[in-house]
Amino acid sequence: MGGPSWPDLQCLVRRKPAAASSTGCAEAADGGGGQRLAKTLTIPHLAAIGVGSTIGAGIYVLVGTVAREHTGPGLTVSFLIAGVAAALSALCYAELSCRFPSAGSAYHYSYICIGESVAWMIGWALILEYTIGSSSVARGISPNLALFFGGQDKLPFFLAQVHVKGLDTPVDPCAAILVLIVTALLCLGIKESSFVEGIITSANIIVMLFVICAGGWLGFRNGWAGYKGPDGYFPNGFGGVLSGSATLFFAFIGFDTVASTAEEVKNPQRDLPMGMGLTLSLCCFLYMMVSAVVVGLLPYHAIDPDTPISSAFAQHGMQWAEYVVSSGAVLALIASLIGGILPQPRIIMAMARDGLVPPLFSVVNRQTQVPILSTILTGTCAAILAFFMDVSQLAGMVSVGTLLAFTMVAISVLVVRYTPPYEMPMEVALAGTPESLTSDSSHSEQDEQNLEDPFGNAPSASEIDSKVRRQKAIRSIVFICLGAFIFVSAVSFSLLPFYVQMTACTIGGLLLLSSSVVLLCIGQDKSSLGPTGGFMCPLVPLLPICCIIVNGYLLMNLGRHTWIRVSIWMAAGALIYFFYGLKHSSLAGMAYHRISPL
Repeated sequence: MGGPSWPDLQCLVRRKPAAASSTGCAEAADGGGGQRLAKTLTIPHLAAIGVGSTIGAGIYVLVGTVAREHTGPGLTVSFLIAGVAAALSALCYAELSCRFPSAGSAYHYSYICIGESVAWMIGWALILEYTIGSSSVARGISPNLALFFGGQDKLPFFLAQVHVKGLDTPVDPCAAILVLIVTALLCLGIKESSFVEGIITSANIIVMLFVICAGGWLGFRNGWAGYKGPDGYFPNGFGGVLSGSATLFFAFIGFDTVASTAEEVKNPQRDLPMGMGLTLSLCCFLYMMVSAVVVGLLPYHAIDPDTPISSAFAQHGMQWAEYVVSSGAVLALIASLIGGILPQPRIIMAMARDGLVPPLFSVVNRQTQVPILSTILTGTCAAILAFFMDVSQLAGMVSVGTLLAFTMVAISVLVVRYTPPYEMPMEVALAGTPESLTSDSSHSEQDEQNLEDPFGNAPSASEIDSKVRRQKAIRSIVFICLGAFIFVSAVSFSLLPFYVQMTACTIGGLLLLSSSVVLLCIGQDKSSLGPTGGFMCPLVPLLPICCIIVNGYLLMNLGRHTWIRVSIWMAAGALIYFFYGLKHSSLAGMAYHRISPL
């Protein structure tokens, strides 16, 4: 009477069948258009997309800020630790992208493994992430171009930021134009856009290799003054290295773009893990080498936080290197812009296929084999945002979407290994008819009691044992998430009294430890260990649990204002889901019966 019953709320956790995502007939996959995304990408394309998305202009700034404030000469170690932390999520992504190679990335995996409402939350957060991230990158291009024209005041009118009366932030026509150009490029086709991305990324890598080689030559000639300071290699201790790693972790975000192209990869089971592994390995190597050179050329406290690389060269008599470094920054921003806009239309397309947003966004163009309408929509929104708004204050919201996605992907790996979904959807009669009442009652009895299979046979002892094992696994995964939340909250909130922190840490740690032991004891579901045709994440459940803790800690430390802004966005998304997506979902009107794994 007063509110929805539990059977009504079960629609929030209904899961998309994995079989439909892997086989995916054309009618279901593209909204009835009969046209699929083009399968043209190989490992070099994926590496170009991944490296281009990951190596933004941040490397040209972060090395100075982090070295001065946190790590000192130990910056290279911080990059290594951050790379290892990012690899935890990458390994989880690699397995799920092999198991479920379809567009949508973390949204798609969450829908299959966790439930519809969580998948919507992830997809909605990723839309925010890519829109703000692309706009932020675009607004950083014109200041870097100013060097080649002799200063901001000498830029052509269509490249310069212009102050308009009545607006607190200068408008940026250059940013908007670049976003629209990239959007047009992406509409031409995935092969064409990945080819351009490869050229720009290769040029950026050449610039970074110049920094490494020329900086190494200067370092050996001048005795590596930065490593001879009186404060030692770790002036702020190892704690400074760890805090620096938390900042540098976001320099590795971008490999998830590779997962978003899974449906367009020729051999996803082989190429997706290789593409992600190559992306992270190459980025980590370049980051570590550049940082080792920069902190070695100058004492860390003398590094310019705004232009660390070019100023280091200038102090050794190579002022002309500033132009090379600025060229690299511009190239990195353009490559990052392409990689930032690329995944968003595919996520919206996946949500449209599932009925959570209007189906017109799932239509794939027959000539270019890309979702043109979704691409135009996302590019236009990013261009408007880049033109009017200074999105630097919103940059923290980008991290929320990424870290939420990373966390859900790690949880999804645990679900796939210990409680893989065995439900098969089937249509039922319209609500209110006698047939629907009979169907609902029979299904509710089977789902709640699970005493009989769909044919009315009594379950065997092994089936009962399997049910008990699954229930233990589900409870353990829930307690792992709860324990991680309690633990990272206690560690993050330093204003809490000491005894409260210690109590919460103890409770969270015990939940994590006991639940992990239970998972290790009951073992993984045998069907999940069969041939997946691709990569299997190692050290399960320990590695996904570490991933959950790391990402949870970073989420807790993003700041109050960031969470307030994100909460407003998520509340708007919840309204859209409850008033549109819940009713129009492709799983609406479906009942589920459990099937035995093969």
